[in-house]
Amino acid sequence: MNPSECVIPASARPPRLRRTVARIAAGLAGAVTLAPAASLAAPPPIMAVVSDDGTSQGGDPLAFLHNWRREGALLGDLWGVRKELAHHGVTITVQETSEVLGNASGGVHQSFDYDGLTQAVVQVNSQRAFGYYGGTFNASALQLHGINLSQRNLASLQTASGIESDRATRLWELWYDQKLLAEDRLDLRLGQQSLDQEWMVSPNALLFVNTAFGWPEVPTADLPGGGPAYPLSTPGVRVRYRPVNALAIQLGAFSSSPFTISNARAQALGADPQQLDPSGTSFPLYRHGVLLLAELQYTTPALGGMVAPGAAQPLAATWRLGVWYDSEQFADVRYAGDGLSLADPASNRSQRLHRGNLGIYGVVDKIVWRSTRDPNRTLSLFGRAMATPFADRNTISASANLGLVLKDPFPYRTDDSLGLGLGFSRVSPHLAGLDSDTARFTGSYTLRQTSETYVEATYQRQITPWLQIQPDVQLVFNPGGGLANPQTGTTRVGNELVFGLRANILL
Repeated sequence: MNPSECVIPASARPPRLRRTVARIAAGLAGAVTLAPAASLAAPPPIMAVVSDDGTSQGGDPLAFLHNWRREGALLGDLWGVRKELAHHGVTITVQETSEVLGNASGGVHQSFDYDGLTQAVVQVNSQRAFGYYGGTFNASALQLHGINLSQRNLASLQTASGIESDRATRLWELWYDQKLLAEDRLDLRLGQQSLDQEWMVSPNALLFVNTAFGWPEVPTADLPGGGPAYPLSTPGVRVRYRPVNALAIQLGAFSSSPFTISNARAQALGADPQQLDPSGTSFPLYRHGVLLLAELQYTTPALGGMVAPGAAQPLAATWRLGVWYDSEQFADVRYAGDGLSLADPASNRSQRLHRGNLGIYGVVDKIVWRSTRDPNRTLSLFGRAMATPFADRNTISASANLGLVLKDPFPYRTDDSLGLGLGFSRVSPHLAGLDSDTARFTGSYTLRQTSETYVEATYQRQITPWLQIQPDVQLVFNPGGGLANPQTGTTRVGNELVFGLRANILL
């Protein structure tokens, strides 16, 4: 088995990082070097289509240009198409996210690059369409374009943008959701699903641009192919039950891997699930294990809670506690099948496989302050922590996010948001141990990977109901957990200062 057969899935590591690892490995006379995975992306939430002022485009095909400040979407009612479809329970939403990001310092290179994402979602309400209450059919697709800055320049674990991915046009989600029981207390969803839409997420954190505020770094690095998260998905079923108004129990069972091959083989080949299935239509179900998830959600005040006359409105909070388990086989990150270190020249470098993988997480979103003069002005705190007890089969052992979001930050800017947050990822001690083994067996200078931390400040300004502009700045410390800079081979990739400007356009 050659050194390249023990790398982590290529989908979760940028090409730039793959080339960096290859150069280091070559310089160490064949010793195996593993690198933690870079975060999978997480797209911005789609804006709701806001009703316009009631004017019709029927008599003027360019009416949406005259009313562009008030229209709920750039193209307005699409000459009556949206309204007619809505009468039959069908909604079509298209949103373009375009951004320019660049690192002014640090990284492997410095440049500014453009990347973009077009999301298209079709939903059918069963009651309007067929007279049957509680059902929703959803189909969504992605068109990814532009250049990936994190691949080209940064070599970071927690990538700079939540929309970065391989260029493609692909199916994303395809599911049916049914609400049951009184007050919709039971909710079932069956079909192709992307877990970053409902699991492990903080609604407040989705304001930010950095990927790791969406889908966490632990499942990105440790699950097969980064897990079934944007731009990937897998077939499965999700059940949510609300026994009381304040408590919800969410359970899920999904295909354990977005790969079309087993995880062990994918790890050996360094396969990329986006390249194996560029259209997103493989529906990986066979030759795989199962990914099981359970999440407990507690909200206060409870849904439908009453406030006494004259009493202040309580500050809302939501706590989530969850666990996931993947039954696939996972290759050891430090030792070969013969028990020797992968860096040991005497090792046969075969895969040492472990059955199953596990992660535990907690998420909190809480309003900590509300203005007495303007109730729309609130300050919210969010936090998320996740860890895995299995350091031997994982490249990242823990990750965390923390931040503050101020809504309505300035007078008359009720739809704007200002955020400050940070993220942290810790490299598995077994992977760091492989770095030490490499130094010991080769006698070469080898950097020991440790952790990566970033800080982000962002401001989202609502220009019109269909347009958001978002300037952003990020500072990344110890990129890649301490990877060697391929330009020098003996120094780490420098700390990075990243500037960006994002636009969300609801078409």
